[in-house]
Amino acid sequence: MTAEISCRCGGLKGTLADPRRVNRGVCYCPDCQAFARHLGWTLDEHGGTEVLQTSPAKIGFTRGIENLACLRLSPGGLLRWYASCCNTPIGNTPPDFRRSFVGLINACVPVPAGTDPDELFGPIRMRVHTKYALGTPPEAKGIAGTIARFVTTLLVARVTGRYRDTPFFRPDGSPVAQPIVLPDA
Repeated sequence: MTAEISCRCGGLKGTLADPRRVNRGVCYCPDCQAFARHLGWTLDEHGGTEVLQTSPAKIGFTRGIENLACLRLSPGGLLRWYASCCNTPIGNTPPDFRRSFVGLINACVPVPAGTDPDELFGPIRMRVHTKYALGTPPEAKGIAGTIARFVTTLLVARVTGRYRDTPFFRPDGSPVAQPIVLPDA
């Protein structure tokens, strides 16, 4: 089973293999909020961004890879990927492709009409950085399980060599799009 990946205008398209095996969660950190604001995207009612954590090897872009752009909120920060054609957030990755991990932003993985997101991706397993949430913060949950799944994803990719299978980095380990660093403002 796969899920569709698409930017708002359809200029960037792809697939996510095995969507039920993602680690689905919501992040309320200031960086996720800043990324969404910079792109002009709406967060949930508490300032959260829903993410689908998985291995980059499960992602394939089928159209518009030239629209894949990258920014950083600080010189050493995560690589935050988006579709330059319409500013749709795509996801974030560590800057080193050997740490094979991506947090896809739910904005680029549309849920088909009449489908429950829990059926497609499983339940929300984590809520992190809730101290930065707006209004009454949701309760933090799932940190230990999230870390365990994250480490397992990294280890499997390293042992199998699948960390090299990523649409976000070239074979030499450089990002497919030159990251720009946003000014502090």
